[in-house]
Amino acid sequence: MFKKILVANRGEIALRIQRACRELGIKAVMVYSEADREAKYVKLAEEAVCIGPAPSSASYLNMPAIISAAEVTDAEAIHPGYGFLSENADFAERVEKSGFQFIGPTPESIRIMGDKVSAKQAMIKAGVPCVPGSEGELPDDPATIRRIARTVGYPVIIKAAGGGGGRGMRVVHTEAALVNAVQMTKAEAQAAFNNPSVYMEKFLQNPRHIEIQVLADKHKNAVYLGERDCSMQRRHQKVIEEAPAPGIPRKLIEKIGERCAAACKRIGYRGAGTFEFLYENGEFYFIEMNTRVQVEHPVTELVTGIDIVKTQIMVAAGEKLPFTQRQIPLQGHAIECRVNAEDPYKFTPSPGRITMWHAPGGPGVRVDSHVYTNYFVPPNYDSMIGKIIVHGDTREEALARMRTALLETVVEGIQTNIPLHRELMVDAKFMAGGTNIHYLEEWLGAHKR
Repeated sequence: MFKKILVANRGEIALRIQRACRELGIKAVMVYSEADREAKYVKLAEEAVCIGPAPSSASYLNMPAIISAAEVTDAEAIHPGYGFLSENADFAERVEKSGFQFIGPTPESIRIMGDKVSAKQAMIKAGVPCVPGSEGELPDDPATIRRIARTVGYPVIIKAAGGGGGRGMRVVHTEAALVNAVQMTKAEAQAAFNNPSVYMEKFLQNPRHIEIQVLADKHKNAVYLGERDCSMQRRHQKVIEEAPAPGIPRKLIEKIGERCAAACKRIGYRGAGTFEFLYENGEFYFIEMNTRVQVEHPVTELVTGIDIVKTQIMVAAGEKLPFTQRQIPLQGHAIECRVNAEDPYKFTPSPGRITMWHAPGGPGVRVDSHVYTNYFVPPNYDSMIGKIIVHGDTREEALARMRTALLETVVEGIQTNIPLHRELMVDAKFMAGGTNIHYLEEWLGAHKR
C-alpha cells in the first residue's frame, strides 16, 4: 500500500479522497490554487502545496506543477479525482513516466474510451449494445453522410468523437439540414476538443440515462455495482441521481452489468469506471464510458456498502478486489442532490462569501462538501459546492429523508439551487419514478419564474 498520495483536484472530491486516505493510513498531499487557499481540505492537510494562480489552466490543469508537487513531497501516487486531468491520457502517461502510480486506468484505456468512436467500436466487439449509427468517424463526402443518415433513420444526432459535458452535439431532423449540421459540429469539435472528428447516432426521443458502475483490478477481476439513474438533467448536466433505477427489471440490469464487467476484462481495464447508457423501450444503448470516479458515486456506495474511492486506491497499489460479484449486496435506495452556488431557476453562478452553512443530519443522511460558514466560493470553477445524499430502505423513505434534509439545510450569503430541489422532491412525476432525460428541462419551461 502507498504511504503518500498526492490529490490533484479541488472541492468536495479532494476532501473525499483525503478522508479515504486517512482511513487507509495514507498521508495525503493536497494541492491548491491561490483561490482555494482557505478550502477545508487545505486547512486539514498534513501537507499542502500551492500549484499556481486561480485560473485552472495555470493550476489544476498545469501538469508540470502537479508532477513537481508530487516530486518535492515524495508522493508515490497521484489521484486525479474527476474533471480537470482525470481523463487525460497524456497526463496519466506523464505521471507514470515520472515514476508515480496514476490512480486510474492505463493511458491506453483512457485513450480508447475517451474517443467516442473507438469506445463504441470496443464495446461492439465486447458485446455491449450500442446506439445504431455510423460505424466510425463520418467522412467528408456529403452523399455518403446522407446515405448513412437514411440507413440510421431520422432524427439523428451528430457528436464530437472527443466530446463531453454536453458540448459538441447537434440533433438533425431533416436531410436538408444534415450536411451543414455536420460541418458546424466539426468546427465546434475542433475548437473545443482540438479534434474535428464527429460521428452519427440515432437520436432516441425519450430515453432515460442509466449508468453501470464498475471496478476492476490488475489481476483481470471485474465487477459491476448495480446501476444509477441520472435522467434528471439540465443541458446534459446531472442534477439529481439515484440508485437503483426505478422500474427497470433486475434481470435486465444483471445482463447489462455482466457485459460491462466482461468488457472491462477484455480491454484490460483497471480502477473505477462508469458505462453510460440510454435506456428506452426495454433496451440499453451504450453512449460512453467515464474512466474515473463519478460525482454521483455516493449513491452506489450507500446501496452496496462498498467504498469506491478506497477500492480505487487499493487496486492502484496492486491489490486484488476484496469481493466477488456474488458478495456485492444491493440494499435499499439512495438519492443525491447536487448543491450548486447558482440562482435556482436562472442558473446564473452565485460565487461569494457563505455567511451561514448548516448541513442536515439524521439517519441515512450524508453530506459531501468542502464548504463551511465564512468560506468564500471562488468564481473560477464549477458551481457545485456539495452533495446531499440520503439512503432509505425504500425509495419512498429515501424521498422523505431528502425532503427533510433539504428543509434542514441552511446556506446564506450566496444563492443555491436548494429551492429547486425542494420543489422537485414533491413533483408527482419524479416521485412516481422513471422520468426521461428531457423531463427536467420541460418542467423548468413550464415553471418559469
